[in-house]
Amino acid sequence: MKILLVEDEIKSGEYLRKGLREAGFVVDWARDGADGLHLALQDSYDLVILDVMLPVFDGWHLLRELRKTRDTPVLFLTARDEVEDRVKGLELGADDYLVKPFSFMELTARVRTLLRRGPVRESGLIEIADMQIDVLKRRVMRNGERIDLTVKEFALLHLLAQRRGEVLSRSVIASQVWDMNFDSDTNVVDVAVRRLRAKLDDAYAHKLIQTVRGIGYVLEAGE
Repeated sequence: MKILLVEDEIKSGEYLRKGLREAGFVVDWARDGADGLHLALQDSYDLVILDVMLPVFDGWHLLRELRKTRDTPVLFLTARDEVEDRVKGLELGADDYLVKPFSFMELTARVRTLLRRGPVRESGLIEIADMQIDVLKRRVMRNGERIDLTVKEFALLHLLAQRRGEVLSRSVIASQVWDMNFDSDTNVVDVAVRRLRAKLDDAYAHKLIQTVRGIGYVLEAGE
């Protein structure tokens, strides 16, 4: 398996390249956004490990350009533990993210998971029944009508849409959208789903978000 590492910090780059090679991967290393994009487009990689903060241009710009032509899985490395940053990366087409500092064991586990999964991303447009989600523009349409969502509502819908047909527990939703451990005394997930339903489902006969009692929620096209 061939990996492209895009990391400008010399010490971190050397450490990651050495560790990944010892784990059995072939690794190319780029130290800025321009070189990283050039390599990603010129060669064939099974995975790109991409730092957000890079010289020349950042990882978000690199990913945006890469996604115009390539579906290569991308693992973001970021020192910024902000939900909005992670949502932005996922919306641009990242497959996973890891917040610095992290253990090398966790990195290799994430890498192997992504390599097993392969590029399963849809295009920038997700269509389910009469709903269209433009991931890059963060625009949602239902039956031809625009639906305005907050950042968190869009993140919640995007998660449900990416894993449509799969019942997601409240703990999974809480960890993915809010980066929090689910507390049974906290109804943040239920409140968020209720608000999303009010915008997405209430005005339509065909309901997309379903409750699975005692477990969580699922988004599906239905009949």
